[in-house]
Order: sequence, then structure tokens, then C-alpha cells
Amino acid sequence: MASAEVDVQLVLVTGASGYIASHVVQQLLKNGYRVRGTVRSKKNATKVQHLLNLCPDAQHELELVEADLLDVESWKPAVDGCSHVIHVASPFPSEAPKHEDEIIKPALEGTLNVLKACQNAGTVKRVVVTSSIAAVSGGFTGESNVVFSEKDWPNVDTIGTYEKSKTLAEKAAWDFVDKLKVIEKFELAVINPAFVMGPMLSGSDCTSMVVLKKLLQRQMPALAKINFAVVDVRDVAEGHVKAMTLPEAAGKRHIMCADNIWMKEIAIILEDEFKSQGYNVPTWVSPDIGIKFFALFDKNVRLVVSALGKVTVFDNARMREVLGVQPRSIKETVIDMSYSIIEGGFVPKKSKYHGPPKVEVKPTES
Repeated sequence: MASAEVDVQLVLVTGASGYIASHVVQQLLKNGYRVRGTVRSKKNATKVQHLLNLCPDAQHELELVEADLLDVESWKPAVDGCSHVIHVASPFPSEAPKHEDEIIKPALEGTLNVLKACQNAGTVKRVVVTSSIAAVSGGFTGESNVVFSEKDWPNVDTIGTYEKSKTLAEKAAWDFVDKLKVIEKFELAVINPAFVMGPMLSGSDCTSMVVLKKLLQRQMPALAKINFAVVDVRDVAEGHVKAMTLPEAAGKRHIMCADNIWMKEIAIILEDEFKSQGYNVPTWVSPDIGIKFFALFDKNVRLVVSALGKVTVFDNARMREVLGVQPRSIKETVIDMSYSIIEGGFVPKKSKYHGPPKVEVKPTES
């Protein structure tokens, strides 16, 4: 694989305070890049303070600016002077919206607003857009013996609101860049993560923690027979940084997925790690008919009915072979995220809780 010899002056990360974006910012800072991050308000300490503490020894201080996905004018100063842009900001709902435009409009228009600002800036060399495997498979399709790859796209007329938002936004990005005049051209690379889990850096709630939070607090008496395609947030962040500069990443989509795991397997990982610490994790799997019954009264349960018993598998060859990202084990991902949820105060600490294992630092040899 060719080495990346790209002059990176300043990297913009949109939605910097978010779950994935915080990790992207941290890895960029650790790698010595100058980084500018967008937030909706610099006055919101919960959203901002953790960003300022991400990398105390960074070569360059993190710059924060305010921008909103639907405010086209806010993106001109945000992009000004940037050589690379990593566009992560996009809605990820924890429950079904009242109207699909609540999700689709900011995802689609926000992406186009950022790309227009990149077009007008004239300094941007490459944009990395965070999409999703939702824009590959469309969610739980019910197909068996099918391995999805970057060549696949769902039918937007048959998928849910979130899947539709990610598909429309990504297609719009490819179409926008394709139609640029030669003098305006910049490169585009896309990251398509599976269900992202792993440790949290921010002090605010995020959709990715919902499953583990409910299991640790036993907020569900039984488990649904649901399978997840999972990837660690740290690996996703590494993929973004690699896709920003690697020549082979330009003009391509990149599925990021470690492996598949059933909800019961996640519950067993949690039970093994946290039962002795006072957490009573449910491990009994409900028959599908029980889940379907509860779905009659709970719209959020209704969202998982189509997923019961289905396994959607993804080809992660580009992640491994092109981006050079070797994924962490899902067990490590689940345990690390669980400790970060508890340490962050999102799940109460039990009296027997002893905290994450201490990492031994070996003394350096003189």
C-alpha cells in the first residue's frame, strides 16, 4: 500500500462533540494535526469541556467554532483555510421521530451545506463523510446467505427513516462531487460503520449506549433475538484519519465492521464481567411472539420486530486491507464501553463496583 504523503494544513471535524467525532478529534490531535471542530454552541460545557481535555500534550491547540447543519452561512467561516474536512455530524435518533424530516433534512441538507462550503473555499483537498452500513444494506433486509459490500445500496422506498437519511445524504455527496467543475474538484471518501460501540469520551448521552445501559440496569426483563454487526468507535476514528490521506481511499466507500454478535452474547459478556460487581444483567431470550406482543404497545419495541432472528453480514476487506485497520474484539469493545458508561454516571455505581482494570505501565529501561 502506498504511503500517504499529503500536505495537511488544517482539518475540520463537524459535530466535534459527538460520540464518533470526539474520537476522531482525539486521534487527529495525537497524530499532530491542526484541528478545528464545529459545535452548535461553545457555551454548552457538557458538549465542549471534554474536547478541550482530549489531548493535553497536543502539538496544536484544538480550535472550536459554532456551526449548525441547517445554517448554510455558518459553514463558510468553519471551512475557511481548511485542507481537509471530516464530516461526521448527522442525527442518530434513539427512537422513531414524529416526522421523517426531523432526521432526513439535517442529514441531507447538512451534508450539502458542508460540501458547498468546501467548494467555495477553494482550499479543500479531500472530504471524508461518515455514512453507515444503513446506506449499504438498508437495515435488516431478511435476506440470508448474502454478504453486503461497498457496491450495495438499499431501495429508499422500502427502508426506515434513519436508513433513508443516511442513504440520501451519502448519494447526494457522491452526486455533488461528481458534478463539480474541474477547477473546483476535491476528493471524497466515505466511511460506512456498523453499529458503533466502545468507550465514550463525551459527558453527554448518546444513542450507541442505549443497549448496554438497559442491560446493566435490567430495564428489559428479557432479551430479543437480535443480531448486531458491531465495530469499535476507536477503529472507526482510525478509519476516518486513514481515509483522509491514503491515496487508495479517494473515491471509495469503506465498510467498517468487526463482527456480528447476538444480544444474548452481549448480555453474557456483561454478566461475566459485572455480576460480581452487583449488576443483574438479563440473559433469558424471549420468544419472538412475546416481543411482537409488546410491540403493539411500544413504538420503540416495534422498531426491532423486523430484525428478529436475522443476521446481516458485511465484507470488511477494505477496512483491513486498504485502510489497514485491524478491528478490536467485540468483547473488548463491550466491556470498555460499559465501564465508560458507569464511570460517566449514566449507570449508577453499585456498592461492589471496583472500576475498570488498572493498566500496568511497565517502567522504561534506562
